[in-house]
Amino acid sequence: MSTPSARDFSPWTFATEAPPEERRRARAYLAALAVAHPDWRIGDDVFLSEHAGIDPEAFAIGDRSYVATGAYLTGTVRIGADCSINPYTVVRGDVQLGDAVRVGAHSSIIGFNHSFEPGTEVFRQPLTSRGVRIGSDVWIGSHVVVLDGVTVGDHAVLAAGAVVTKDVAAGAIVGGNPARVLRWRVPPERGGDPRRDALARFADRARDELPAVLAGVAVDGGFRDRSDATSTLRGLCDAVELSALLHDAPPPGDDRAGWIDRIAVHQRPTTGLTTDAATLWDDPDASYGVLSAGYALDLLGGRFPHALADVVDADAAGLIARLDALPWGTDPWRAGHHVDAIGTALHWSDRRQDAIPPGFAEALFGWLSLRADPGTGMWGHPGVDGDLRLLVNGFYRAARGTLAQIGLDVSHPEAVIDTVLRHARDDRWMRPDRRDACTVLDIAHPLWLTRATGYRRDEVRTLAAELLRHALTGWHADAGISFRLDAGEPGLQGTEMWLAIIWYLADLLECSDALGYRPRGVHRPEPAPR
Repeated sequence: MSTPSARDFSPWTFATEAPPEERRRARAYLAALAVAHPDWRIGDDVFLSEHAGIDPEAFAIGDRSYVATGAYLTGTVRIGADCSINPYTVVRGDVQLGDAVRVGAHSSIIGFNHSFEPGTEVFRQPLTSRGVRIGSDVWIGSHVVVLDGVTVGDHAVLAAGAVVTKDVAAGAIVGGNPARVLRWRVPPERGGDPRRDALARFADRARDELPAVLAGVAVDGGFRDRSDATSTLRGLCDAVELSALLHDAPPPGDDRAGWIDRIAVHQRPTTGLTTDAATLWDDPDASYGVLSAGYALDLLGGRFPHALADVVDADAAGLIARLDALPWGTDPWRAGHHVDAIGTALHWSDRRQDAIPPGFAEALFGWLSLRADPGTGMWGHPGVDGDLRLLVNGFYRAARGTLAQIGLDVSHPEAVIDTVLRHARDDRWMRPDRRDACTVLDIAHPLWLTRATGYRRDEVRTLAAELLRHALTGWHADAGISFRLDAGEPGLQGTEMWLAIIWYLADLLECSDALGYRPRGVHRPEPAPR
Protein backbone atom coordinates (compact mmCIF):
# COMPACT_ATOMS: atom_id res chain seq x y z
CA MET A 1 0.00 0.00 0.00
CA SER A 2 1.26 3.47 -0.89
CA THR A 3 2.02 6.29 1.53
CA PRO A 4 -0.93 8.67 1.90
CA SER A 5 -0.77 11.61 -0.45
CA ALA A 6 -2.15 15.09 0.00
CA ARG A 7 -5.25 13.94 -1.92
CA ASP A 8 -5.95 11.25 0.70
CA PHE A 9 -6.25 13.99 3.30
CA SER A 10 -7.94 16.52 0.98
CA PRO A 11 -9.92 14.39 -1.47
CA TRP A 12 -11.72 17.39 -2.95
CA THR A 13 -8.43 18.20 -4.72
CA PHE A 14 -8.19 14.78 -6.36
CA ALA A 15 -10.18 15.63 -9.50
CA THR A 16 -8.03 18.64 -10.36
CA GLU A 17 -4.60 17.92 -8.86
CA ALA A 18 -3.96 14.16 -8.77
CA PRO A 19 -1.09 13.03 -11.06
CA PRO A 20 -1.72 10.19 -13.53
CA GLU A 21 -0.19 7.48 -11.32
CA GLU A 22 -2.48 8.39 -8.40
CA ARG A 23 -5.49 8.33 -10.72
CA ARG A 24 -4.52 4.89 -12.03
CA ARG A 25 -4.06 3.54 -8.52
CA ALA A 26 -7.39 5.01 -7.35
CA ARG A 27 -9.24 3.40 -10.29
CA ALA A 28 -7.59 0.06 -9.59
CA TYR A 29 -8.62 0.25 -5.93
CA LEU A 30 -12.25 0.95 -6.82
CA ALA A 31 -12.20 -1.92 -9.32
CA ALA A 32 -10.83 -4.28 -6.67
CA LEU A 33 -13.55 -3.23 -4.24
CA ALA A 34 -16.22 -3.84 -6.89
CA VAL A 35 -14.92 -7.36 -7.43
CA ALA A 36 -14.65 -8.12 -3.72
CA HIS A 37 -18.06 -6.64 -2.95
CA PRO A 38 -20.33 -7.06 -5.97
CA ASP A 39 -23.36 -5.91 -3.98
CA TRP A 40 -21.81 -2.53 -3.12
CA ARG A 41 -23.00 0.42 -5.21
CA ILE A 42 -20.28 2.94 -6.02
CA GLY A 43 -21.19 5.97 -8.13
CA ASP A 44 -19.20 7.84 -10.77
CA ASP A 45 -16.21 10.03 -9.89
CA VAL A 46 -16.04 8.64 -6.36
CA PHE A 47 -12.80 8.79 -4.37
CA LEU A 48 -12.20 6.23 -1.62
CA SER A 49 -8.86 6.51 0.10
CA GLU A 50 -6.88 3.27 0.30
CA HIS A 51 -5.99 4.38 3.82
CA ALA A 52 -9.58 4.47 5.05
CA GLY A 53 -11.09 1.48 6.85
CA ILE A 54 -14.07 0.79 4.59
CA ASP A 55 -15.65 -2.44 5.79
CA PRO A 56 -19.46 -2.19 5.76
CA GLU A 57 -21.73 -5.20 5.32
CA ALA A 58 -23.81 -3.09 2.93
CA PHE A 59 -22.50 0.04 1.23
CA ALA A 60 -23.67 2.60 -1.29
CA ILE A 61 -22.05 5.90 -2.21
CA GLY A 62 -23.31 8.38 -4.78
CA ASP A 63 -21.59 10.27 -7.57
CA ARG A 64 -18.75 12.67 -6.75
CA SER A 65 -18.59 11.67 -3.09
CA TYR A 66 -15.37 10.86 -1.26
CA VAL A 67 -14.00 9.18 1.87
CA ALA A 68 -10.67 10.49 3.19
CA THR A 69 -7.78 8.73 4.86
CA GLY A 70 -8.29 7.37 8.36
CA ALA A 71 -12.07 7.23 8.09
CA TYR A 72 -13.71 4.07 9.43
CA LEU A 73 -16.98 2.75 7.96
CA THR A 74 -18.84 -0.39 9.11
CA GLY A 75 -22.38 -1.68 9.24
CA THR A 76 -24.97 -0.58 6.69
CA VAL A 77 -23.82 2.75 5.28
CA ARG A 78 -25.58 4.63 2.50
CA ILE A 79 -24.06 7.91 1.32
CA GLY A 80 -25.67 10.15 -1.29
CA ALA A 81 -24.08 12.22 -4.07
CA ASP A 82 -21.62 15.09 -3.48
CA CYS A 83 -20.86 14.00 0.08
CA SER A 84 -17.56 14.21 1.96
CA ILE A 85 -16.34 11.99 4.78
CA ASN A 86 -13.22 13.78 5.99
CA PRO A 87 -10.13 12.35 7.72
CA TYR A 88 -10.57 10.15 10.78
CA THR A 89 -14.35 10.30 10.78
CA VAL A 90 -16.19 7.21 12.05
CA VAL A 91 -19.47 6.10 10.43
CA ARG A 92 -20.78 2.87 11.94
CA GLY A 93 -24.04 0.95 12.17
CA ASP A 94 -27.21 1.76 10.24
CA VAL A 95 -26.42 5.20 8.79
CA GLN A 96 -27.93 6.97 5.82
CA LEU A 97 -26.75 10.32 4.43
CA GLY A 98 -28.63 12.32 1.81
CA ASP A 99 -26.96 14.36 -0.93
CA ALA A 100 -24.42 17.15 -0.34
CA VAL A 101 -23.59 16.20 3.26
CA ARG A 102 -20.21 17.46 4.43
CA VAL A 103 -18.78 15.68 7.48
CA GLY A 104 -15.80 17.31 9.21
CA ALA A 105 -12.72 15.52 10.46
CA HIS A 106 -12.72 13.43 13.64
CA SER A 107 -16.52 13.21 13.79
CA SER A 108 -18.50 10.10 14.74
CA ILE A 109 -21.90 9.03 13.41
CA ILE A 110 -22.93 5.95 15.33
CA GLY A 111 -26.05 4.04 14.26
CA PHE A 112 -26.07 1.46 17.06
CA ASN A 113 -25.76 1.30 20.84
CA HIS A 114 -24.71 -1.03 23.65
CA SER A 115 -27.00 -2.19 26.41
CA PHE A 116 -25.45 -1.42 29.80
CA GLU A 117 -27.72 -2.90 32.43
CA PRO A 118 -26.06 -3.66 35.79
CA GLY A 119 -24.96 -7.16 36.63
CA THR A 120 -23.47 -8.10 33.25
CA GLU A 121 -20.30 -6.77 31.64
CA VAL A 122 -21.14 -4.32 28.86
CA PHE A 123 -19.26 -6.33 26.23
CA ARG A 124 -21.51 -9.33 26.95
CA GLN A 125 -24.73 -7.37 26.47
CA PRO A 126 -26.63 -7.14 23.20
CA LEU A 127 -26.33 -4.32 20.70
CA THR A 128 -29.37 -2.32 19.67
CA SER A 129 -29.85 -0.17 16.59
CA ARG A 130 -32.38 2.47 15.62
CA GLY A 131 -30.21 3.98 12.93
CA VAL A 132 -29.17 7.52 12.00
CA ARG A 133 -30.80 9.43 9.15
CA ILE A 134 -29.22 12.64 7.86
CA GLY A 135 -30.96 14.70 5.18
CA SER A 136 -29.47 16.58 2.26
CA ASP A 137 -27.38 19.77 2.28
CA VAL A 138 -26.21 19.20 5.84
CA TRP A 139 -22.91 20.48 7.24
CA ILE A 140 -21.45 18.49 10.13
CA GLY A 141 -18.47 20.23 11.71
CA SER A 142 -15.34 18.60 13.09
CA HIS A 143 -15.45 16.55 16.30
CA VAL A 144 -19.23 16.17 16.16
CA VAL A 145 -20.87 13.06 17.66
CA VAL A 146 -24.25 11.92 16.32
CA LEU A 147 -25.78 9.14 18.41
CA ASP A 148 -28.07 6.26 17.45
CA GLY A 149 -31.71 7.06 16.76
CA VAL A 150 -31.13 10.63 15.57
CA THR A 151 -32.68 12.11 12.43
CA VAL A 152 -31.19 15.33 11.03
CA GLY A 153 -33.36 17.35 8.66
CA ASP A 154 -32.31 18.93 5.36
CA HIS A 155 -30.18 22.13 5.39
CA ALA A 156 -29.18 21.69 9.04
CA VAL A 157 -25.78 22.61 10.50
CA LEU A 158 -24.16 20.69 13.39
CA ALA A 159 -21.56 22.99 14.90
CA ALA A 160 -18.07 21.72 15.71
CA GLY A 161 -17.97 19.65 18.88
CA ALA A 162 -21.74 19.15 19.09
CA VAL A 163 -23.03 15.98 20.75
CA VAL A 164 -26.31 15.28 18.99
CA THR A 165 -28.61 13.06 21.07
CA LYS A 166 -32.01 13.95 19.60
CA ASP A 167 -33.52 14.88 16.26
CA VAL A 168 -32.48 18.10 14.54
CA ALA A 169 -35.14 20.01 12.64
CA ALA A 170 -34.62 20.94 9.00
CA GLY A 171 -32.72 24.22 8.70
CA ALA A 172 -31.60 24.33 12.34
CA ILE A 173 -28.09 25.22 13.50
CA VAL A 174 -27.31 23.26 16.66
CA GLY A 175 -24.33 23.13 18.98
CA GLY A 176 -23.23 22.13 22.45
CA ASN A 177 -23.42 19.00 24.61
CA PRO A 178 -26.17 17.99 24.37
CA ALA A 179 -26.81 19.89 21.17
CA ARG A 180 -29.52 22.54 21.15
CA VAL A 181 -30.80 24.98 18.57
CA LEU A 182 -28.59 28.10 18.37
CA ARG A 183 -30.32 29.78 15.45
CA TRP A 184 -31.79 28.95 12.07
CA ARG A 185 -30.05 28.62 8.74
CA VAL A 186 -33.46 28.14 7.11
CA PRO A 187 -36.23 29.40 9.41
CA PRO A 188 -39.20 27.05 9.79
CA GLU A 189 -42.29 27.92 7.84
CA ARG A 190 -44.95 29.64 9.84
CA GLY A 191 -48.35 28.03 10.00
CA GLY A 192 -50.24 25.20 11.62
CA ASP A 193 -48.93 21.78 12.52
CA PRO A 194 -49.12 19.65 9.34
CA ARG A 195 -49.93 16.66 11.53
CA ARG A 196 -53.35 18.13 12.16
CA ASP A 197 -54.49 17.51 8.59
CA ALA A 198 -53.16 13.94 8.70
CA LEU A 199 -54.97 13.30 11.98
CA ALA A 200 -58.23 14.71 10.68
CA ARG A 201 -58.03 12.59 7.52
CA PHE A 202 -57.26 9.49 9.54
CA ALA A 203 -60.17 10.01 11.93
CA ASP A 204 -62.59 10.79 9.09
CA ARG A 205 -61.61 7.58 7.35
CA ALA A 206 -62.03 5.57 10.56
CA ARG A 207 -65.52 7.00 11.06
CA ASP A 208 -66.52 6.39 7.46
CA GLU A 209 -65.25 2.81 7.39
CA LEU A 210 -66.30 1.67 10.88
CA PRO A 211 -69.63 0.22 9.61
CA ALA A 212 -67.69 -1.97 7.17
CA VAL A 213 -65.19 -2.94 9.89
CA LEU A 214 -67.99 -4.08 12.20
CA ALA A 215 -69.96 -5.79 9.42
CA GLY A 216 -66.90 -7.89 8.58
CA VAL A 217 -66.76 -9.41 12.07
CA ALA A 218 -70.44 -9.39 13.13
CA VAL A 219 -72.15 -12.64 14.09
CA ASP A 220 -75.61 -13.31 15.40
CA GLY A 221 -75.82 -11.59 18.77
CA GLY A 222 -72.23 -10.42 18.95
CA PHE A 223 -68.87 -9.80 17.30
CA ARG A 224 -65.61 -11.60 16.62
CA ASP A 225 -62.25 -9.91 16.96
CA ARG A 226 -61.25 -10.93 13.41
CA SER A 227 -62.97 -12.60 10.52
CA ASP A 228 -61.20 -15.90 11.27
CA ALA A 229 -61.99 -15.90 15.01
CA THR A 230 -64.97 -17.01 17.10
CA SER A 231 -67.45 -14.73 18.81
CA THR A 232 -66.28 -13.51 22.23
CA LEU A 233 -67.39 -11.15 24.96
CA ARG A 234 -64.20 -9.16 24.36
CA GLY A 235 -65.14 -8.78 20.69
CA LEU A 236 -68.57 -7.44 21.60
CA CYS A 237 -67.11 -5.03 24.16
CA ASP A 238 -64.56 -3.73 21.64
CA ALA A 239 -67.40 -3.14 19.16
CA VAL A 240 -69.23 -1.13 21.83
CA GLU A 241 -66.09 0.93 22.53
CA LEU A 242 -65.48 1.67 18.83
CA SER A 243 -69.09 2.62 18.14
CA ALA A 244 -69.18 4.93 21.15
CA LEU A 245 -65.81 6.47 20.25
CA LEU A 246 -66.47 7.21 16.57
CA HIS A 247 -70.28 7.32 16.25
CA ASP A 248 -71.53 8.02 19.78
CA ALA A 249 -73.99 5.16 19.29
CA PRO A 250 -74.35 1.45 20.10
CA PRO A 251 -73.02 -1.00 17.53
CA PRO A 252 -75.38 -2.13 14.77
CA GLY A 253 -77.52 -5.21 15.40
CA ASP A 254 -79.36 -4.17 18.57
CA ASP A 255 -80.24 -1.15 20.68
CA ARG A 256 -78.56 -0.07 23.91
CA ALA A 257 -80.85 -2.10 26.15
CA GLY A 258 -80.37 -5.19 24.01
CA TRP A 259 -76.58 -4.96 24.11
CA ILE A 260 -76.66 -4.33 27.88
CA ASP A 261 -78.59 -7.56 28.35
CA ARG A 262 -76.21 -9.50 26.09
CA ILE A 263 -73.19 -8.34 28.11
CA ALA A 264 -74.73 -8.49 31.61
CA VAL A 265 -75.79 -12.11 31.17
CA HIS A 266 -72.11 -13.10 31.24
CA GLN A 267 -71.69 -11.97 34.86
CA ARG A 268 -71.84 -14.82 37.42
CA PRO A 269 -74.08 -13.87 40.36
CA THR A 270 -71.87 -15.42 43.06
CA THR A 271 -68.51 -13.92 42.06
CA GLY A 272 -69.47 -11.02 39.79
CA LEU A 273 -66.93 -12.24 37.21
CA THR A 274 -67.51 -12.96 33.51
CA THR A 275 -65.81 -16.37 33.63
CA ASP A 276 -66.19 -19.40 35.88
CA ALA A 277 -63.08 -18.47 37.87
CA ALA A 278 -63.48 -18.31 41.64
CA THR A 279 -61.52 -15.04 41.86
CA LEU A 280 -60.03 -12.48 39.48
CA TRP A 281 -56.65 -13.02 41.19
CA ASP A 282 -56.39 -16.45 39.54
CA ASP A 283 -57.66 -15.81 36.02
CA PRO A 284 -56.34 -13.15 33.58
CA ASP A 285 -59.47 -13.48 31.43
CA ALA A 286 -61.69 -12.85 34.43
CA SER A 287 -59.53 -9.86 35.31
CA TYR A 288 -59.89 -8.33 31.87
CA GLY A 289 -63.61 -9.02 31.86
CA VAL A 290 -63.95 -6.61 34.78
CA LEU A 291 -62.49 -3.91 32.51
CA SER A 292 -63.97 -4.68 29.09
CA ALA A 293 -67.47 -5.68 30.19
CA GLY A 294 -67.66 -3.02 32.89
CA TYR A 295 -66.72 -0.17 30.55
CA ALA A 296 -68.90 -1.47 27.70
CA LEU A 297 -71.87 -1.52 30.06
CA ASP A 298 -70.99 1.96 31.27
CA LEU A 299 -70.78 3.32 27.68
CA LEU A 300 -74.21 1.83 26.95
CA GLY A 301 -75.72 3.37 30.08
CA GLY A 302 -75.78 0.18 32.14
CA ARG A 303 -73.80 -1.39 34.95
CA PHE A 304 -72.89 -4.78 36.39
CA PRO A 305 -76.04 -6.35 37.87
CA HIS A 306 -74.15 -8.23 40.59
CA ALA A 307 -71.57 -7.23 43.20
CA LEU A 308 -67.90 -8.11 42.69
CA ALA A 309 -67.01 -10.54 45.47
CA ASP A 310 -63.27 -9.81 45.22
CA VAL A 311 -64.06 -6.38 46.67
CA VAL A 312 -67.19 -6.65 48.80
CA ASP A 313 -66.23 -9.96 50.47
CA ALA A 314 -62.57 -9.03 51.02
CA ASP A 315 -60.71 -7.09 53.68
CA ALA A 316 -57.69 -4.79 53.79
CA ALA A 317 -55.32 -7.35 55.29
CA GLY A 318 -56.28 -9.95 52.70
CA LEU A 319 -55.78 -7.41 49.92
CA ILE A 320 -52.26 -6.62 51.10
CA ALA A 321 -51.46 -10.33 51.25
CA ARG A 322 -52.73 -10.72 47.68
CA LEU A 323 -50.63 -7.76 46.48
CA ASP A 324 -47.53 -9.11 48.20
CA ALA A 325 -48.03 -12.53 46.57
CA LEU A 326 -48.16 -11.23 43.00
CA PRO A 327 -45.15 -12.11 40.79
CA TRP A 328 -43.56 -8.66 40.79
CA GLY A 329 -40.06 -10.09 40.50
CA THR A 330 -40.69 -12.48 37.62
CA ASP A 331 -43.75 -11.22 35.78
CA PRO A 332 -44.63 -7.62 36.64
CA TRP A 333 -47.01 -7.54 33.66
CA ARG A 334 -49.23 -10.23 35.21
CA ALA A 335 -48.98 -8.55 38.59
CA GLY A 336 -50.00 -5.20 37.11
CA HIS A 337 -52.82 -6.89 35.18
CA HIS A 338 -54.42 -8.08 38.43
CA VAL A 339 -53.92 -4.70 40.12
CA ASP A 340 -55.64 -3.05 37.16
CA ALA A 341 -58.56 -5.44 37.62
CA ILE A 342 -58.89 -4.99 41.39
CA GLY A 343 -58.68 -1.21 41.03
CA THR A 344 -61.38 -1.28 38.37
CA ALA A 345 -63.50 -3.70 40.44
CA LEU A 346 -63.24 -1.21 43.30
CA HIS A 347 -64.42 1.52 40.94
CA TRP A 348 -67.46 -0.47 39.76
CA SER A 349 -68.29 -1.41 43.35
CA ASP A 350 -68.22 2.25 44.31
CA ARG A 351 -70.41 3.12 41.32
CA ARG A 352 -72.90 0.42 42.38
CA GLN A 353 -72.81 1.90 45.90
CA ASP A 354 -71.84 -1.46 47.34
CA ALA A 355 -70.40 -1.53 50.85
CA ILE A 356 -66.61 -1.29 50.47
CA PRO A 357 -64.70 -3.04 53.31
CA PRO A 358 -63.10 -0.55 55.73
CA GLY A 359 -59.57 0.41 54.72
CA PHE A 360 -59.74 -1.51 51.44
CA ALA A 361 -59.09 1.46 49.13
CA GLU A 362 -56.53 2.92 51.52
CA ALA A 363 -54.68 -0.41 51.60
CA LEU A 364 -54.54 -0.59 47.79
CA PHE A 365 -53.31 2.95 47.19
CA GLY A 366 -51.05 2.97 50.20
CA TRP A 367 -49.38 -0.25 49.07
CA LEU A 368 -48.81 1.19 45.59
CA SER A 369 -47.38 4.43 46.98
CA LEU A 370 -44.97 2.71 49.36
CA ARG A 371 -43.83 -0.04 46.98
CA ALA A 372 -42.99 2.08 43.92
CA ASP A 373 -39.25 1.81 43.21
CA PRO A 374 -37.72 5.33 43.29
CA GLY A 375 -35.13 4.20 40.74
CA THR A 376 -37.60 3.15 38.05
CA GLY A 377 -40.79 4.74 39.36
CA MET A 378 -42.47 1.37 38.86
CA TRP A 379 -43.46 -1.78 40.71
CA GLY A 380 -41.34 -4.89 40.16
CA HIS A 381 -37.98 -5.50 38.56
CA PRO A 382 -36.47 -5.54 35.05
CA GLY A 383 -36.15 -8.89 33.33
CA VAL A 384 -33.16 -10.81 32.07
CA ASP A 385 -30.53 -8.62 30.35
CA GLY A 386 -32.30 -5.54 31.64
CA ASP A 387 -35.43 -6.14 29.55
CA LEU A 388 -37.96 -3.50 30.63
CA ARG A 389 -40.95 -4.66 28.60
CA LEU A 390 -42.85 -6.49 31.35
CA LEU A 391 -41.95 -3.87 33.94
CA VAL A 392 -43.27 -1.00 31.79
CA ASN A 393 -46.32 -3.00 30.73
CA GLY A 394 -47.10 -3.86 34.34
CA PHE A 395 -46.74 -0.23 35.36
CA TYR A 396 -49.18 0.88 32.68
CA ARG A 397 -51.75 -1.72 33.71
CA ALA A 398 -51.46 -1.08 37.44
CA ALA A 399 -51.43 2.71 37.09
CA ARG A 400 -54.32 2.74 34.60
CA GLY A 401 -56.71 0.91 36.89
CA THR A 402 -55.72 2.75 40.06
CA LEU A 403 -53.92 6.12 39.97
CA ALA A 404 -55.16 7.23 36.57
CA GLN A 405 -58.67 5.92 37.14
CA ILE A 406 -59.27 8.14 40.15
CA GLY A 407 -56.87 11.01 39.34
CA LEU A 408 -53.92 10.46 41.71
CA ASP A 409 -50.35 11.50 40.89
CA VAL A 410 -47.56 9.04 40.12
CA SER A 411 -45.07 8.80 43.01
CA HIS A 412 -41.85 9.17 40.99
CA PRO A 413 -42.82 10.70 37.63
CA GLU A 414 -39.31 11.59 36.41
CA ALA A 415 -38.08 8.07 37.11
CA VAL A 416 -41.08 6.72 35.18
CA ILE A 417 -40.15 8.89 32.19
CA ASP A 418 -36.52 7.74 32.34
CA THR A 419 -37.58 4.09 32.42
CA VAL A 420 -40.11 4.42 29.62
CA LEU A 421 -37.71 6.30 27.33
CA ARG A 422 -35.02 3.71 27.94
CA HIS A 423 -37.48 0.94 27.09
CA ALA A 424 -38.54 2.81 23.94
CA ARG A 425 -34.98 2.43 22.60
CA ASP A 426 -35.06 -1.37 22.86
CA ASP A 427 -35.27 -2.76 19.34
CA ARG A 428 -36.32 -6.15 20.64
CA TRP A 429 -39.78 -4.64 21.07
CA MET A 430 -39.75 -1.19 19.50
CA ARG A 431 -38.20 -1.72 16.10
CA PRO A 432 -40.95 -0.57 13.70
CA ASP A 433 -41.69 -4.03 12.31
CA ARG A 434 -42.09 -5.42 15.85
CA ARG A 435 -44.39 -2.81 17.38
CA ASP A 436 -47.73 -3.98 18.70
CA ALA A 437 -50.58 -2.15 20.40
CA CYS A 438 -49.68 -3.26 23.92
CA THR A 439 -46.04 -2.24 23.66
CA VAL A 440 -46.79 1.22 22.26
CA LEU A 441 -49.71 1.90 24.62
CA ASP A 442 -47.45 0.93 27.52
CA ILE A 443 -45.16 3.77 26.42
CA ALA A 444 -47.70 6.39 25.36
CA HIS A 445 -49.95 6.28 28.44
CA PRO A 446 -47.23 6.61 31.13
CA LEU A 447 -45.61 9.48 29.20
CA TRP A 448 -49.00 11.17 28.94
CA LEU A 449 -49.70 10.54 32.63
CA THR A 450 -46.43 12.26 33.63
CA ARG A 451 -46.46 15.01 30.99
CA ALA A 452 -47.12 17.84 33.47
CA THR A 453 -43.56 17.55 34.81
CA GLY A 454 -42.10 18.83 31.53
CA TYR A 455 -39.18 16.48 32.20
CA ARG A 456 -37.32 15.47 29.00
CA ARG A 457 -40.17 17.11 27.09
CA ASP A 458 -38.33 17.42 23.77
CA GLU A 459 -37.39 13.75 23.81
CA VAL A 460 -40.94 12.72 24.68
CA ARG A 461 -42.31 14.82 21.83
CA THR A 462 -39.78 13.45 19.37
CA LEU A 463 -40.69 9.89 20.31
CA ALA A 464 -44.41 10.65 20.19
CA ALA A 465 -44.05 12.20 16.72
CA GLU A 466 -42.23 9.16 15.36
CA LEU A 467 -44.68 6.68 16.88
CA LEU A 468 -47.64 8.72 15.67
CA ARG A 469 -46.31 8.88 12.12
CA HIS A 470 -46.00 5.10 12.10
CA ALA A 471 -49.38 4.48 13.73
CA LEU A 472 -51.19 6.59 11.14
CA THR A 473 -50.00 4.19 8.41
CA GLY A 474 -51.74 1.20 10.01
CA TRP A 475 -55.34 1.49 8.79
CA HIS A 476 -56.54 -1.25 6.40
CA ALA A 477 -59.43 -0.41 4.09
CA ASP A 478 -62.78 -1.47 5.63
CA ALA A 479 -60.93 -3.65 8.16
CA GLY A 480 -59.28 -1.44 10.80
CA ILE A 481 -55.84 -1.91 12.35
CA SER A 482 -53.83 -5.02 13.22
CA PHE A 483 -52.77 -5.57 16.82
CA ARG A 484 -49.20 -5.83 15.51
CA LEU A 485 -49.11 -2.75 13.36
CA ASP A 486 -47.22 -4.06 10.35
CA ALA A 487 -48.30 -7.71 10.47
CA GLY A 488 -51.33 -9.89 11.01
CA GLU A 489 -55.00 -9.48 10.22
CA PRO A 490 -56.80 -6.33 11.37
CA GLY A 491 -59.20 -6.82 14.25
CA LEU A 492 -61.39 -5.00 16.74
CA GLN A 493 -58.88 -5.24 19.58
CA GLY A 494 -56.08 -3.75 17.51
CA THR A 495 -58.36 -1.05 16.10
CA GLU A 496 -59.70 0.02 19.49
CA MET A 497 -56.27 0.10 21.09
CA TRP A 498 -54.52 1.93 18.24
CA LEU A 499 -57.22 4.59 18.07
CA ALA A 500 -56.59 5.28 21.76
CA ILE A 501 -52.82 5.24 21.24
CA ILE A 502 -53.10 7.73 18.39
CA TRP A 503 -55.09 10.07 20.63
CA TYR A 504 -52.50 9.88 23.45
CA LEU A 505 -49.58 10.47 21.07
CA ALA A 506 -51.38 13.36 19.40
CA ASP A 507 -52.21 14.88 22.78
CA LEU A 508 -48.55 14.75 23.78
CA LEU A 509 -48.00 16.84 20.64
CA GLU A 510 -50.91 19.16 21.50
CA CYS A 511 -52.94 18.35 18.40
CA SER A 512 -55.37 15.62 19.55
CA ASP A 513 -58.34 17.91 18.96
CA ALA A 514 -57.82 17.42 15.23
CA LEU A 515 -59.07 13.85 15.62
CA GLY A 516 -62.51 14.90 16.78
CA TYR A 517 -62.68 11.99 19.22
CA ARG A 518 -61.45 11.29 22.74
CA PRO A 519 -61.18 7.83 24.37
CA ARG A 520 -64.20 7.17 26.56
CA GLY A 521 -63.98 3.61 27.87
CA VAL A 522 -61.11 1.45 29.10
CA HIS A 523 -58.57 3.95 27.76
CA ARG A 524 -60.27 7.18 28.82
CA PRO A 525 -57.68 9.83 29.82
CA GLU A 526 -59.76 11.52 32.54
CA PRO A 527 -60.46 9.96 35.92
CA ALA A 528 -63.62 7.87 35.66
CA PRO A 529 -66.77 9.50 37.06
CA ARG A 530 -67.78 8.25 40.50
